[in-house]
Amino acid sequence: MKNSAMFWVAATTLALVVVTIMVTMDFPFNWVFYMTVIGQTMIVYMVYKVLTDEYTTDKTFKDFYEDHPIGNRVN
Repeated sequence: MKNSAMFWVAATTLALVVVTIMVTMDFPFNWVFYMTVIGQTMIVYMVYKVLTDEYTTDKTFKDFYEDHPIGNRVN
């Protein structure tokens, strides 16, 4: 199974939310510290995966927002 960029975005977000919960619940400093280091490493890897992901689309700037297209406006 290929790990997509969106998997890493979700996993990193979850890890950093867990760090926030751990701080709020007064977990021991070493647990919070190591989770923070792991989270920061995940951020670097996530950025790499997002920037090197082979995602292609046929959309252009002319398509603008899909929920409010510019091309079909009636004034």
